[in-house]
Amino acid sequence: MDALQQRIQKIEEEIQTVCNRSGRNRQDVTIVAVTKQVSAKRTKEVIELGITDLGENRPEGLLGKKESILSEGLTWHFIGNVQSRKVKDIINQVDFLHSLDRMSLAKEIQKRATSPVDCFVQVNVSGEESKSGLQPEEVEEFIIRLAEYDKIRVVGLMTMAPFTQDEEWIRTIFRSLRELRDRMASKKLEHAPCTLLSMGMSNDYVIAIEEGATHVRIGTALVGTESEGDE
Repeated sequence: MDALQQRIQKIEEEIQTVCNRSGRNRQDVTIVAVTKQVSAKRTKEVIELGITDLGENRPEGLLGKKESILSEGLTWHFIGNVQSRKVKDIINQVDFLHSLDRMSLAKEIQKRATSPVDCFVQVNVSGEESKSGLQPEEVEEFIIRLAEYDKIRVVGLMTMAPFTQDEEWIRTIFRSLRELRDRMASKKLEHAPCTLLSMGMSNDYVIAIEEGATHVRIGTALVGTESEGDE
């Protein structure tokens, strides 16, 4: 068993364990392999091992991978901030956008998308200046306003926790997003079912799943680092 296969198996076992502990169905948690720092070759190896949800955070990275990887049955996630002027390049190439956080971006998606796009609204729950996203108190009004954009479907909310060893603080961030998601879902808005939660990365995905994550974005812990000779 090579290093990549070992990492994927370890992550799968951890996710199954936390689902069992939390009373969740493993099928309700999607691993998004963040392949932004590895080659198309490594990405193909990930796909061959059964991971078919792929995340990129730069337009050129997304388009380059899609051009190199012609496998069917893949789900492409754009997980980074996207400049309005770049929307035209990527919006019809992705299945999910994880970073909708402003009305100017929504307007550009509406103008450029040829069919409805599944979007996560990004929320800056921690309040860190270094992070993008709406403030929690802005989310409801923002999502309600999106009703006029028929090319946007709000499937859920996304956040990033602080990079810290304080697990209780991380848990508080994820729990707050889940509670906000629940409030939005209860409104039963046709354009915003808001049933999903994109939260948790390599260092905190276990806590995220415990708190209800449906999509965890795992990079180095899954794909490794080719620059270190990890083949």
